[in-house]
Amino acid sequence: MQYRSGSQIREDFLRFFEGKGHRRIHSSSLVPHNDPTLLFANAGMNQFKDVFLGSDVRTYSRATTSQKCVRAGGKHNDLENVGFTRRHHTFFEMLGNFSFGDYFKKDAIAFAWELLTSPDWFGIDKDKLYVTIFEGDAQTPRDDEAEQFWIEAGVPKSRIYELGAKDNFWQMGETGPCGPCSEIYYDLGLAASETGEDKPFGEDDQRYMEIWNLVFMQFDRHITPGGLPELTPLPKPSIDTGMGLERISCVLQGKLSNYQSDLFVPLIDAAIRLTGFSAMNAEEGSVSDAKGAASLRIIADHARAATFLIADGIQPANEGRGYVLRKILRRGIRHGRLLGQDQPFMHEMVHAVVAEMKVAYPELLDAEDRVAKTVLQEEQQFARTLQLGLARMTNEVLQDGAQAFSLYETFGMPLDFMTDAARDAGIEFDMVGFERAKEEEQKRARASWKGGSQKTASPAFASLDKTDFVGYTGLRADSAEVIALVKDGVGVQVLQPGDTGEVVLDRTSFYADSGGQVGDTGWLFPTDHTSTIAEVHGCTKPVAGVFAHKVTVKRPIAVGDKVDAVVDGAERTATTRNHTGTHLIQAALREVLGTHVKQAGSLNNRNRLRFDFSHFAQVADEELQEIEDIVNQQVLANTKVETFVDVPIDVAINEYKATALFGEKYGDKVRVVKIGDFSTELCGGTHTLATGEIGLLKLTGESSVSSGIRRVEAITGTGSLSEFRKGFALAKMASTLVGANDPEGFQAKLSAQEEELKKLRRELDQARMKSASASTENAAESAVEVKGIKVLAQKVSGLDRNQMRTLVDTLRTRLGSGVVVLGAATEDGKVALIAGVTKDLTGKVQAGKVVGAVAAKVGGKGGGRPDLAEAGGTDPSQLDAALASVPDTVGGLIA
Repeated sequence: MQYRSGSQIREDFLRFFEGKGHRRIHSSSLVPHNDPTLLFANAGMNQFKDVFLGSDVRTYSRATTSQKCVRAGGKHNDLENVGFTRRHHTFFEMLGNFSFGDYFKKDAIAFAWELLTSPDWFGIDKDKLYVTIFEGDAQTPRDDEAEQFWIEAGVPKSRIYELGAKDNFWQMGETGPCGPCSEIYYDLGLAASETGEDKPFGEDDQRYMEIWNLVFMQFDRHITPGGLPELTPLPKPSIDTGMGLERISCVLQGKLSNYQSDLFVPLIDAAIRLTGFSAMNAEEGSVSDAKGAASLRIIADHARAATFLIADGIQPANEGRGYVLRKILRRGIRHGRLLGQDQPFMHEMVHAVVAEMKVAYPELLDAEDRVAKTVLQEEQQFARTLQLGLARMTNEVLQDGAQAFSLYETFGMPLDFMTDAARDAGIEFDMVGFERAKEEEQKRARASWKGGSQKTASPAFASLDKTDFVGYTGLRADSAEVIALVKDGVGVQVLQPGDTGEVVLDRTSFYADSGGQVGDTGWLFPTDHTSTIAEVHGCTKPVAGVFAHKVTVKRPIAVGDKVDAVVDGAERTATTRNHTGTHLIQAALREVLGTHVKQAGSLNNRNRLRFDFSHFAQVADEELQEIEDIVNQQVLANTKVETFVDVPIDVAINEYKATALFGEKYGDKVRVVKIGDFSTELCGGTHTLATGEIGLLKLTGESSVSSGIRRVEAITGTGSLSEFRKGFALAKMASTLVGANDPEGFQAKLSAQEEELKKLRRELDQARMKSASASTENAAESAVEVKGIKVLAQKVSGLDRNQMRTLVDTLRTRLGSGVVVLGAATEDGKVALIAGVTKDLTGKVQAGKVVGAVAAKVGGKGGGRPDLAEAGGTDPSQLDAALASVPDTVGGLIA
């Protein structure tokens, strides 16, 4: 085999299938479009899922892609294995070819064998390849067809092995498309063997590496009324294949590990340079360097994953996708620390990733600075978090696996840090408890992202012709034919008065929910308009191109009837103003805050607009004012809003420089909305003809949605007028109350009143503390002695937690040596508890255990440091009894 770079292999694969009549399709976002069942795109077929399910139709029947994928959470989670095996990755590219009801097994097998073995293409030695087929089970027969086609392609029968459903039967979910598959394996040779023994195929997973999986999608799996699964043949069997670019690069470059291919070597070199790691032959390293080599692989892999995830709009967060990104980044940072680098370095790895991947993914160039800044911010935050975690890493925590795991999850405290600390302290780390807590967390994560299986498109919608949408040019579609009626998900011939359901027309003026714009409302009339047939409450697209009108029926409507569809013009106009305003806001945000701003979500209805975007800090009032000014300058200019239809996607992005929306799915031809030289976006929504129709745009709020994502809200048109009237009335009332009628005077009056309030609050707090201190002046005398230790439990009132802490410190000082517990009933009907233990006693009794036991008696829980701990409770009626139990509790804890 001749040497091929990873980039050349990717291109050769795509070019081969283009030559076989396939449309080359660019990778979709790592954030699955409208698919709650997936955490990240994890296979090449994800972007075609709706096509396989029957809810989408493309203009082509053959496709080929190199799909960026991440497997680091939910069902597919390779994170912990990455770096310690030859083949696991968080980020990888899946090469694939797809047939949507076009060719099937025979051609798919012939294509695969030709690409792999032909001297004109990959030229792999046929004697190095093995093939598997499905052996069959009680539901599905053995795949004799596939075996015969492999033999016809040139594979000896002795190299075809049959495997069970676990390996060779694929299904999308509990229901939906499924079918047998064939896997192709490559023999890496004896040097790759796990044991050095010459074992046959099937007995050495390291030596025989799967490189390609061909899925033959030929059945629809559904559940019978009796609850049993049943397979029925699909009317149009399809093909879905997947071959990891990293694996095939390993093969074609004659390596034993994916990390030795040119896809990773430059990144590992960058990691060596940035961490200062100086081991010789780090990749092949000696035993003493094995951990260092693994750390370098982890840094290289995680830098790729983080770069692509952030470029696709994901921000580090404490939940969902952002949480997985944060774990990936922190794992990479931690391994840099293991190599001796305690300063930020991962953000520099971003530039190395972009340098290697920019040709295949040019969008990385625009995102490079934003991604690097995000990573640097996370590195700095992690350093602070790690410092906090170290302060909480007590012996007690190390001996409690659940608490240790909490430290691991919450603060990113490395497991090896904790086990080393336990060894140094001469105590045993609770690994069993740690692993138990970890497994419970993984179960929760799997449950939260397992999603529901997606069924094939409902027969009520799946077979319908696309609706002709005429709503861009008018609000009416006269003499539209009713082609389907749906009630409770089932197709019917007639809807009666009072029924709610869905009406599908052959043509409509109603816009359907899409791109953040809500669907239109309105009415269906008979052609003579003598009455109302139905009120339309909204419009959706259950299947691509099919518009379903959500209705309440006023008079009978039947399939085949002719109706006039009339949109509520006032609601459409108001929604249109807000949608066009959203475009202006995005352009203004990018002008004021920077081009790193990317849309992360939006909502446009008749009442308001909401726009979510990537940004690292709260938008200052001055910046919001400038954004509002810029938008309204465009409104007052009455700039023409132009729409260009059926623009090739490449032309729209590269020539029009149109901004694409985050997470949106686009076809080959797109609609471009251009507002002068100020804004150009891909958008299918409805818009004003000129910006002046917006009237006026008023920003009404700015807030945080999640880490790195901000939100602005605004109103336009008459909504702005109402807001100004409300503001004027409020200002008038305030000026009367405060005695000032201009902003400066108003602010001065408020500031003076605020200072007076602060002074009164301070005086009140001081009075409360003085009173509490006086009431406890002789409290030390009421302490009881338990096993030689003074114990004081006291009920207090009128103090907040800070004041209670101060009082605990005072009482500990008065005792000299002992245990103090304070309890209070709070204003919201709950209980606050604080326990303190003098330093000389923390080896015998810990505050966290004391307060936890007392809290249990008032319906709560809590914990903290050995010398100071807090808790809460929900049952104030038990507070006195709980405090009375403190001496016994302390006695029970003393060995």
